[in-house]
Amino acid sequence: MNNHQISRCGELLLQYKLLMLGIETSRMRTGSGIDLVAYSSRNRKAYTVQVKTNENPIPSGDNGKLTLGWWVPENCPADLVAFVDLASSSIWLFSTGEISKYSQKRYRGRHHFHFYADPTVDLNHGQFTHRVHFEEFVVEKRAPVFF
Repeated sequence: MNNHQISRCGELLLQYKLLMLGIETSRMRTGSGIDLVAYSSRNRKAYTVQVKTNENPIPSGDNGKLTLGWWVPENCPADLVAFVDLASSSIWLFSTGEISKYSQKRYRGRHHFHFYADPTVDLNHGQFTHRVHFEEFVVEKRAPVFF
């Protein structure tokens, strides 16, 4: 798949998962950094969403263990950011404000959010370095917080 197809698959997977939770979404085609709008009928609010997608985990530069990583601009215009891993059909949902709190690196106006996907990696306690550290952010658990 090319980058456009990977991105589109991530958007569609998020839309599917949100719809299964009873949350309506609509795709945006503005090129403004907002990919979807999702509507909360509970609190009557529309949330803008930027979707970042990986097709597969990749080996890290440090030790070759599989990692997932996404870059988000510091001035992200969306209310929420969704990180998608197509290989596992997993999605993590964060408010834009949470990105700076949990990202591991900042570089040239962007936050780099990443973690190990490899289950054999030793968990570094006290640091958010492994996908198990982010279980509370999976879309099925986070959607009720926002919607």
